[in-house]
Amino acid sequence: MNIPNALTLFRIALIPVFVILFYLDFPGSYIATAAVFAIAGMTDWLDGYLARKLEQSTPLGAFLDPVADKLMVAVALALLIERYNTLWFTVPAIVIIGREIVISALREWMAELGKRTSVAVSYLGKVKTTAQIVAIIGLLMMPPVEGSLWYQANMLCLYVAAVLTLWSMLIYLHAAWPDLRGKVEENR
Repeated sequence: MNIPNALTLFRIALIPVFVILFYLDFPGSYIATAAVFAIAGMTDWLDGYLARKLEQSTPLGAFLDPVADKLMVAVALALLIERYNTLWFTVPAIVIIGREIVISALREWMAELGKRTSVAVSYLGKVKTTAQIVAIIGLLMMPPVEGSLWYQANMLCLYVAAVLTLWSMLIYLHAAWPDLRGKVEENR
């Protein structure tokens, strides 16, 4: 066990705390829920940074880190679908969750072919993750008040995250397309 892996496990352990806070009704509950999600987002960055800086990358960390990220985002979006309860929220949330499932399956399949690096995390993937985290924190911080500037700004951020999500998925699928079609490139 090293520090980056401990941070990843901490992020996973925050999920039930996050869910409980989401459903509790007390002054400051929206801020507390957003803060727990923000802490999880910061540990996502920190564990990757420390793994590289301290040269503590491990197979366990490489497996757990994306799982922790996807679990936290999917749980947050599922809870927010309930809170916002509109088509305009549900569609981008489902796009984001669906993309995460598709890309996870694609990466697993490409790894079986020995081509995992062709669908490795890209810079756009990191920007997409940042946009998702910012949107989710903003949506968690306050109750939904349609028409308010806060609501509109966070919904815009969610849609930006959904567009980046689709864009990055298309890039990954394009990279894997020859293998998805069953073509084997010949060495020249």
